[in-house]
Amino acid sequence: MLGVASVASAVFFDDFDLDTSANWAVNKSTGANANNANNIATFAYDYSVMGASSAPGSTGGTTKGLKLESNIAGGILSGLSVSPLGLSVPNDFVMTADVWLSFLGPGNLGGSGSTQLGGMGWGTAGNTAQWSVPNNKDSVFFNTTTDGNSSSDYRAYSSAAPTSYASGNAVYGTTSNNNSNSYYTSAFAATAVLGPGASQTGLTNAGSTGFKWRQWRIEKAGNSLTWKIDGTLLATVDLTTVTLSATKNILINYFDSNATSSTAGADPNRLNAMIVDNILVVPEPATMTALALGVGALLRRRRK
Repeated sequence: MLGVASVASAVFFDDFDLDTSANWAVNKSTGANANNANNIATFAYDYSVMGASSAPGSTGGTTKGLKLESNIAGGILSGLSVSPLGLSVPNDFVMTADVWLSFLGPGNLGGSGSTQLGGMGWGTAGNTAQWSVPNNKDSVFFNTTTDGNSSSDYRAYSSAAPTSYASGNAVYGTTSNNNSNSYYTSAFAATAVLGPGASQTGLTNAGSTGFKWRQWRIEKAGNSLTWKIDGTLLATVDLTTVTLSATKNILINYFDSNATSSTAGADPNRLNAMIVDNILVVPEPATMTALALGVGALLRRRRK
């Protein structure tokens, strides 16, 4: 549950209970990767039909969120990212969101086109798609696979690493970015594969994060941008080593880096997806403390 103080001090907040699409830019892959009809952002989507309960940060049991889908047909390596219109977050901040990753079963192998990547980031101008292709990166963003069936399940991207930082790079929380590493399996236990249809059986791969509400946290403090899921540190990028836009907007992205899509009729419920709810951006805690101290000092002076 979001605290009143957190929402009141928010730089940005959207619970997606209403259709706020007019407040967001939806940027899709272009050129050889153009697959626009099959890269979709659905606002105020009722995610209960996918087997997801109300997100932990929701009020009153609501089940509306943002659904992102990529490459649902066509078999073209492609993706999309979304950013709030007119938002700039240049100072230190904490961004949190409830995130549900879903894929076409069965577990743990996954079905047709099930290995896709959901993510979030910061630093973009908000007018070009931020995804895995090695160009047009004006941000830092972090992604994980939906089903844990890649050799690189936890990834960080930037202008310095346009195809992602390699496994073993010091930006990551451990020496491997594959979900089978004990660092991830100890943090993320296997869970039941949920959703409508006969394919949704079995368990997820241990060390992957699908079919359970997870709290994502991205924090900028000075020259560091860190990424955590459910409190587990996954990556830290030194911002002095990358190129960012002057705008410094946030982003949510979803893409397919394997050029594989669900075969016709295999995924009628469109379960290969990322659901985001209750995205909140607040000033970094030290900044909030300084602001509170300043307000307190001002009040004390006024009482004299």
